[in-house]
Amino acid sequence: MNCKTGTFGANVSVCEDCGTIRIHYNSCRNRHCPMCQALPTARWIDREQEDVLDVPYFHAVFTVPDVLIGSLIYANQKLLYNAMYHAASSTLLELAGDYKYLGAKIGVICVLHTWGSDLHYHPHIHCIVMGGGLNENNQWVDKDGHFFFPVKVMSRLFRGKFMDELKKLHDDDLLMYYGNAQKYRNQYEFQELVNQLYKTEWVSYIKEAFNGAQSVIKYLGKYTHRIAVSNRRLISMNEDSVTLYVKDYKNNGHWKILTLSGVEFIRRFLMHVLPPGFVRIRHYGLLSTRTKNEKMTLCRNLLGAQKYISALKDLDVGEMLKALYNVDICKCDQCGGKMRIVLSRHHYLRC
Repeated sequence: MNCKTGTFGANVSVCEDCGTIRIHYNSCRNRHCPMCQALPTARWIDREQEDVLDVPYFHAVFTVPDVLIGSLIYANQKLLYNAMYHAASSTLLELAGDYKYLGAKIGVICVLHTWGSDLHYHPHIHCIVMGGGLNENNQWVDKDGHFFFPVKVMSRLFRGKFMDELKKLHDDDLLMYYGNAQKYRNQYEFQELVNQLYKTEWVSYIKEAFNGAQSVIKYLGKYTHRIAVSNRRLISMNEDSVTLYVKDYKNNGHWKILTLSGVEFIRRFLMHVLPPGFVRIRHYGLLSTRTKNEKMTLCRNLLGAQKYISALKDLDVGEMLKALYNVDICKCDQCGGKMRIVLSRHHYLRC
């Protein structure tokens, strides 16, 4: 709410030639703020391009049943978000490592989204899956642009892995039970929930393959630093309500207009603020921090691919703005003279 209002400090610059004064109010740098994602996204994508290969990539999505969403998951966000990551990543790595499907170690990037278009609570994991990998002999193997294993197998294995972790958390008395979930304190009620979840077919799916490395990069920018609602979707607001665009998935994803009371809009938005310190973008397999430096170099050599050279590494904010948007904050927009900082105050709060 206080982003770019002066609450977090300001920078005052003056032109050495014409005396023009410019005041820039600092941003909040919160990862959920609609106005603070551009530079972190650009910096992350630039760094991530170093590990993108010119091979097919796939987009896998893992969801959980509604009976979990409205009760247990929201009350135990950190624990059960982690369980979703563990189940999704280990499902992909285990099936890809099976010789029946691929027999190789692949790379995976997982990103958590917790919202639907209308801001309702809907946690799900997006996975960017490398379309090939290294076998035990460090040879590159793939399926000629096809995905490795059946979606139904993937969905059921994800269900089994998540349920194993859910039951362990319950048995270790680590889960919290609020609202509609209070009944699950009773062992018989919890067992009934478990039975219901095992009988339910969980929805997981694979989207079409990306068309080359550049489309992967474009996707990364679209999904990794995304927040629940962007400024461009907001149409108007007044003292009582907020009007925004939302997708109508029952009507082929066409955009429609939704008006919410101000209180309801804020309630929905705040449901998607992640726990403090929670890591939302995670790398697994060949892309994990432990192995990627060595393994990605090997992959590039096997594929005859060149390594992307970072364009933003070690640049300060002013240099990044010039490189990305051709905006020179050190140059006066009135006369072209040099802008000199005369006052710089920073008052960042811990978010």
